[in-house]
Amino acid sequence: MMRTRPLKVALLGCGVVGSEVARIMTTHADDLAARIGAPVELAGVAVRRPSKVREGIDPALVTTDATALVKRGDIDVVVEVIGGIEPARTLITAAFEHGASVVSANKALLAQDGAALHAAAEEHGKDLYYEAAVAGAIPLIRPLRESLAGDKVNRVLGIVNGTTNFILDKMDSTGAGYQEALDEATALGYAEADPTADVEGFDAAAKAAILAGIAFHTRVRLDDVYREGMTEVTASDFRSAKEMGCTIKLLAICERSKDGASVTARVHPAMIPLSHPLASVRGAYNAVFVESDAAGQLMFYGPGAGGAPTASAVLGDLVAVCRNRLNGATGPGESAYAALPVSPMGEVVTRYHISLDVADKPGVLAQVATVFAEHGVSIDTVRQQGKDGEASLVVVTHRASDASLSGTVEALRKLDTVRGVASIMRVEGE
Repeated sequence: MMRTRPLKVALLGCGVVGSEVARIMTTHADDLAARIGAPVELAGVAVRRPSKVREGIDPALVTTDATALVKRGDIDVVVEVIGGIEPARTLITAAFEHGASVVSANKALLAQDGAALHAAAEEHGKDLYYEAAVAGAIPLIRPLRESLAGDKVNRVLGIVNGTTNFILDKMDSTGAGYQEALDEATALGYAEADPTADVEGFDAAAKAAILAGIAFHTRVRLDDVYREGMTEVTASDFRSAKEMGCTIKLLAICERSKDGASVTARVHPAMIPLSHPLASVRGAYNAVFVESDAAGQLMFYGPGAGGAPTASAVLGDLVAVCRNRLNGATGPGESAYAALPVSPMGEVVTRYHISLDVADKPGVLAQVATVFAEHGVSIDTVRQQGKDGEASLVVVTHRASDASLSGTVEALRKLDTVRGVASIMRVEGE
């Protein structure tokens, strides 16, 4: 039997995502009510520019006083899609204090202060849901914290930023340079006017922190995530990758150590074999590969950004939170019981692809091989090309720690026969 009194929703932000949330709430009102067991009503929309015309939204609902909106005693759920740290953090906390549950898409805030927000939600007996914060429309957080709750997740490997994937895919498929591919992404609306958060890996790092925390039942903050951007990736790197049967992706990688005593979280460009499922992810799409003890290998794929896809995830959370509200219950909160330490990047073990500019003369290869051996880094393959007294030397290692590889490269730079280190890239997915 459906309850007639509506559940009231406050919407913070009415941009690309917020406007889609409001549209879907209106156009799918009957379906949402049937799925929840009660009508949902948009009770207020907080914006910065109230004079802007917002199609389908009653101007009487629009306000610039977000604080007053979340403090209204009749609000059941606050949907936060304004992003950033403040005022979002203060508004979410106030919502809990005044009796509302929260649905958020704010990856930066959750990566930085997720533990405090979860604690506030628990203190006041309210829900905090954030499916839209990591991979747009892709159902990922709920499978990790609910569907796989009885399993042990060992690794999460994914493409979680559509802008960077579009750029790298364009470089791979057309041979374009980084700037040319970025310009096209900007012209098509995939990249912001200032793409720093995307191309330098900040966006993906925030998502990696959230994923690692859920997957490993451990608090992982943004500062715990190693981050390396993709602005130095070149067309030459893609040619080298193709010679190895690989492509290049900006990956978020969260791993449990082999002994299970620690975890790592990192974001960086990496070569992955063309046979790996992530290699075929094209354009601005996202995909996340999950490896667990019992379920084995799972892959989640779909649009990772955009108004409608992200709103889809927000509305899914809204339905779940509203159902909980009607039942007088709350859904899963933070699970950080494992409290595993987060290991530094120096302890991460993987393969490496190193391209060196060297003198084209006898003995160079022997010198380089000796340096690798002295630092305990085993060489898998070597390829050398020379012309007019100069040569390029490409070395692919077996698995080695980041610290040992760093020591190797530092020593290589001191060799008179090494003119420079053209590129260093990790090889993942094998």
